[in-house]
Amino acid sequence: MNGRFAPSPTGALHLGNLRTALLAWLFARSAGSRFVLRTEDLDAAVSRPEHEAGQLADLAAIGLDWDGTVVRQSARLDRYADAVARLDALGLVYPCYCTRREIQAAASAPNGPQPDGAYPGTCRTLTDADRRARQREGRRPARRLRTDGRTMTVVDRQLGPFSAAVDDVVLVRNDGTYAYNLAVVVDDAEQGVSEVVRGDDLLASSPRQAHLADLLGLPPAAYAHVPLVLAPDGTRLAKRHGAVTLADRLALGDTAAAVRARLMASVGLPGDLGAALAAFDPAALPRTPWVLAAADVDVASG
Repeated sequence: MNGRFAPSPTGALHLGNLRTALLAWLFARSAGSRFVLRTEDLDAAVSRPEHEAGQLADLAAIGLDWDGTVVRQSARLDRYADAVARLDALGLVYPCYCTRREIQAAASAPNGPQPDGAYPGTCRTLTDADRRARQREGRRPARRLRTDGRTMTVVDRQLGPFSAAVDDVVLVRNDGTYAYNLAVVVDDAEQGVSEVVRGDDLLASSPRQAHLADLLGLPPAAYAHVPLVLAPDGTRLAKRHGAVTLADRLALGDTAAAVRARLMASVGLPGDLGAALAAFDPAALPRTPWVLAAADVDVASG
């Protein structure tokens, strides 16, 4: 029984990431579970070792501990290749030559928009001649999972049942990079993750991942999606919004303990981790985003 936190090493963790990490730790430790870390560094173009090191240092600075060594997706490509091969053997993998622009255009077509930008199936029924024609154009195919519009339901601990039709999700990008939805399912199963705690912006991915786990014969994870931290303007938190990282806050005179206390207060918990663990009740967590006040991110507020 494990909980986990799995950031991508593409930059510093912001306050929202740190709050989600704290909550994931509390969910796991309050259940007597281990807590493991994974670095989702599949995208070599944007992942950096220095970002990983900084993220781990920030997690330790706010008091989090974890069990075992940090797992890196870049060291697990053989597992993802095996999963794709198993799906291919079931006749469920096909090449997709669509560009992102073509997918967006099809999703907004007047004959029926696709929900949440789902793939409309353009390449699902291409003939061999169609595929050769696209290859002559120099198009490199991604590889997609054939789902036939299956609907999956996950029961989220915080948000209740969530159902959605599963689109033909990408398994391997056209540059050869294994896709997030595939990798996370394989990794969570191998790491023994029994409950995935993450931001509620990822709820829509859950049916896809549950479907993949089912096809691969892997144990399904339970889910608990928690509200995001939003910028004062109500948008997703980003560096442009001001002092939103631990390093920013330390530079303004805050301590790591003070930052942790502010994040814990936003979910009604004391700042000390031991006290927060003793008081933690998932049912009492807020269901709405925490919108930062301008003073919370103002570079002059420290």
